[in-house]
Amino acid sequence: MDPGRRAMLSGQGSSGRKGDDRDITGPRPNSSNRVAKTTKGDQPSKTAQNVARYLTSDEQSRQFVADEDKFVLKQSKKKADIRVREGRAKPIDYLTFNLRYMEENRDTFDDQDGDLEIELKNPAAYIESLTRAQITELNGDIASFLTLEVDASNRQYWEALRTLCASRDFALDPVRKAEKDRAYGVNADVISENLKGHSTEGLDTYETRIRAALASDQFIDREFQSYVLDDVLFYKAKKVVEGMFRKMSESREKLLQEQGPASRSSAKSAVGVQPDATENAATVTGGQVAALSTNASAAGNEDASVQTQALYDREAAQGLLENEEVFTTEAAIPDRKKPEWTARYKARKPRYFNRVQMGYEWNKYNQTHFDHDNPPPKVVQGYRFNIFYPDLVDSTKTPTYKIFRDDGRKRGESLAKAGEEDTCLIIFIAGPPYEDIAFRIVDRQWDFSAKKERGFKSTFDRGILQLHFNFKKIFYRK
Repeated sequence: MDPGRRAMLSGQGSSGRKGDDRDITGPRPNSSNRVAKTTKGDQPSKTAQNVARYLTSDEQSRQFVADEDKFVLKQSKKKADIRVREGRAKPIDYLTFNLRYMEENRDTFDDQDGDLEIELKNPAAYIESLTRAQITELNGDIASFLTLEVDASNRQYWEALRTLCASRDFALDPVRKAEKDRAYGVNADVISENLKGHSTEGLDTYETRIRAALASDQFIDREFQSYVLDDVLFYKAKKVVEGMFRKMSESREKLLQEQGPASRSSAKSAVGVQPDATENAATVTGGQVAALSTNASAAGNEDASVQTQALYDREAAQGLLENEEVFTTEAAIPDRKKPEWTARYKARKPRYFNRVQMGYEWNKYNQTHFDHDNPPPKVVQGYRFNIFYPDLVDSTKTPTYKIFRDDGRKRGESLAKAGEEDTCLIIFIAGPPYEDIAFRIVDRQWDFSAKKERGFKSTFDRGILQLHFNFKKIFYRK
């Protein structure tokens, strides 16, 4: 046999070198071009990842309850703020109102600029002034907040207030108070002064020591030690509340300094021309449209609350259509009387963002004397009123409007001179705390059709009264 073939069959290369164990029929090894397949290791599969995205039934239930509790808590705080503003607050409302200066992530949409002017009540001193019936009611309200509250700082606040309420309730019970006085004897004042002068750390030490003694088998006056423990817890809670109230007051003072007296009120800028009430409405709205400003200063008693400003900004952000101009022609209301509710609520003038729609009327006369290169004067074709009432006392009462015509003129009658149009007042009425407000408009027949963009609209939703209408077009037969 050929020596090379014999070497090949015996596992040796044609070179006859020893140790050459490679398969002569396989590819030649080359470390520089080998491709290694990566391993996934412990990475979960796509199916497992998709399953992890979905909550189980129990998790969904827990999430639903948590979201519902969060909503109820927010509404409870909002109602407390409203009652404080209107001067009909319950004890829990004053204590809840204070929290606004502690919560960093609180929603300020419903705040009002006047809220900073409301003086805070010192919780510890305020609770000491309550009757036993008020304390009982307050205890129940605090328990409700503790059930809903998840913020650690807020829970500490409510827990401390509950301890103060328990101490106040004890002090108002003559039987239990007499038992405590008998147990303390002549040492009552000494014990009180001793505990009052200790720091929080010192009170913690006292509490630990007393609890250990009560849990042991030592022969001690357990009734006496129990009363001392109650006093220790009272002074600890009082220090917590006083410390928080100090931070609340500092936060409020800081906000007052940041605002300053000049910037505590806000209003809209004067846009366009402010005419006499007797001027023609077409001339009134024909002025130039100024830039939409939302940060001008307010005058008088105009509503300058935060939520009103937010509604105004949202409406102003929509801008104007090609044929629209800003409409700000307020008018005096004839025989205005002071509302009866002004004795209870501070009257405010509502804010608004109104638009007037202008255009050409191609009637027979205009078609004869004008063309598209030389168009006729623009006339009023409709209005879009947006009046903001975010803080109505009676939210179930929908704001409305009425039309007032001068000199006893009836609908359809015309007393205007040749070439002019009759005007009338449209008066918006809402109820406390908002004053009535009026605008002078062209008195023509409204189009009540529901056409998109140019149709009739009269709604009140989320604090905004919207009245949009166009005038009927008059077509002349040839």
